[in-house]
Amino acid sequence: MNSQISATVRLGIKSLLLHKLRSALTMLGIIFGVCSVIAMLAIGEGASYEAQEAIKRLGSNNILLRSVKPADATRQQGGGGPSRGSQLKYGLTYQDGARLQSTIPGVVRVLPMRIIRENVRFNRNESPCQVIGTLSSYTEVAGARLVRGRFLCHLDEVHQDNVCVITTGLARRLFPSSDPLEHSVKIDAFYYRVVGLVQEQSQPEQRARAGNAEGEPLDNNVYIPLSVSRSRFGEVLIRRSAGSFEAEEVQLHEVRVQMKDTSAVETADPQIRTLLKRFHEQDDFEIIVPLQLLRQAEQTKRIFNIVLGSIAAISLLVGGIGIMNIMLATVTERTREIGVRRALGAKRRDITRQFLVETVVLSIGGGLIGVVVGVLTPLAVSQLTTMKTIVTVWSVLVAFGISGAVGIIFGLYPARAAARLDPIDALRHE
Repeated sequence: MNSQISATVRLGIKSLLLHKLRSALTMLGIIFGVCSVIAMLAIGEGASYEAQEAIKRLGSNNILLRSVKPADATRQQGGGGPSRGSQLKYGLTYQDGARLQSTIPGVVRVLPMRIIRENVRFNRNESPCQVIGTLSSYTEVAGARLVRGRFLCHLDEVHQDNVCVITTGLARRLFPSSDPLEHSVKIDAFYYRVVGLVQEQSQPEQRARAGNAEGEPLDNNVYIPLSVSRSRFGEVLIRRSAGSFEAEEVQLHEVRVQMKDTSAVETADPQIRTLLKRFHEQDDFEIIVPLQLLRQAEQTKRIFNIVLGSIAAISLLVGGIGIMNIMLATVTERTREIGVRRALGAKRRDITRQFLVETVVLSIGGGLIGVVVGVLTPLAVSQLTTMKTIVTVWSVLVAFGISGAVGIIFGLYPARAAARLDPIDALRHE
């Protein structure tokens, strides 16, 4: 039995090699189909991975609260509302942070943050930055990684020490040829001694949206004690333009609430919203729950993969139709050969097996080549662009499995059509 099957395989391969160009062109549909399935799923997987990692770095146990200028105030200002010298008060307060810590069950830490846009200088080097007034727990809550030196400590907050921690990107721009930990930087009219360098793990979605804190590069952060930020910059931010000025009083631009686990996050979200609305007459805050964003991203990923896989599978379908078309033409071309084989004693299943082997060889051969091209294509995309691609084992197995199934499904009809030919009519075929 095994020898009969191997003989059939050899005969099928020999028949394909008699028409090398036609066989190669027939395989192209399967090659491009398998390649497109693997490549498109790899690109989709990479995009989804980056989105999910960005959300994970926000902290699945964290809840982010941000101050937002009320929509009514924005419309009034745009329509000539508050006049010159007016002052708008909105956003999160220190009392909000204290209430969250004492009222909401499951809260581990409450991290207040003030974010001011300023220029930072060292000698002749100057760069725009976000001056973030915060507490020593920032690294634990926000996930920033300490590279050198130390982060802010409790004594810095109590003594209002003029110390700062800067991000590695900002350090490279300000100190291209010297050690940042040996120098001080100037912000506004004050000097701050650099005590540490951090690698910021934040993503654009984390950037504060409150007025002047928006639009700075993520690696341009300077961290100072919260008490120093309050005393040096105050809580009233003034913008001057065309002889007028606008004053905004914002105590905290962002508050991060770290919960003990993900189940506490789900129950705390509505509780925090209810608590803040009780003490805020206007919608001057927003709540972001990374855990919910992560679940939405995972759901989007599944839908995205299904859509991309379906689109790419169409290429395999077209390749399968191409195989069936060529094999039907081959059956017509080899009708007399089929009649001779039947006359010499070949059974219908032998004819079916011969033509089915040829289609399977075409599809599997094209599938193997398509797998190689499909794996190399995402790697080339990653090298030539900044786009991240991830080739998964399951996508390769699915693409290759579908290519084999296509060969069997679309080759079965031509094979059975060949087997059903009448031997006498086949021998008379010219």
